[in-house]
Amino acid sequence: MMNREEEKLQEARDIVISAVAQAMVIYGVTPSVGRIYGVLYFAREPMTLDELKDEVAMSKASVSNGIRELMETEMVTKVWKKGERKDHFIAEKDFLQNFINFFVKMLRLERSLIAKATDQTEPVFEDLAQNSESESVRENAARDLELMDDAKGYLDWIMTLANQMESGEIFTYLPKEKEDQNDN
Repeated sequence: MMNREEEKLQEARDIVISAVAQAMVIYGVTPSVGRIYGVLYFAREPMTLDELKDEVAMSKASVSNGIRELMETEMVTKVWKKGERKDHFIAEKDFLQNFINFFVKMLRLERSLIAKATDQTEPVFEDLAQNSESESVRENAARDLELMDDAKGYLDWIMTLANQMESGEIFTYLPKEKEDQNDN
């Protein structure tokens, strides 16, 4: 049984866990996955799926799916624990690293989707711009080709951003911590 101070500590943790879960919704992550991450964030030791299931009051299958999603963005890591047969998991505690991992993954996914569509449609636009019997179709296809060029420029830019985030080069321009203004 918890004493009053332990209850206050757990209540404070629960507030942060709820905030993390709500914040992750902004990035398209379900609140339940956010709660799993929040529980692991405060865990002092790696936890098993069963321990997480009990802590977040979800089914083992849901916890397993949530863990898989968190592992894909490197927010959670599977660890080996001596003498144990079950998998254990720990959370990456660096929010900035989590942000970078998540956004690099999303930027690369966005690039892949748009690049595939542009690669598939560009030959159609080119053919129509050059060979259509309709002047209106030729003009629209030519305009659409220009839009595809703009899209390619955007795709190049987001890959540069992703690469700079991943390499840490972006911190040359956006330092992780601002220097104290009083230091001269």
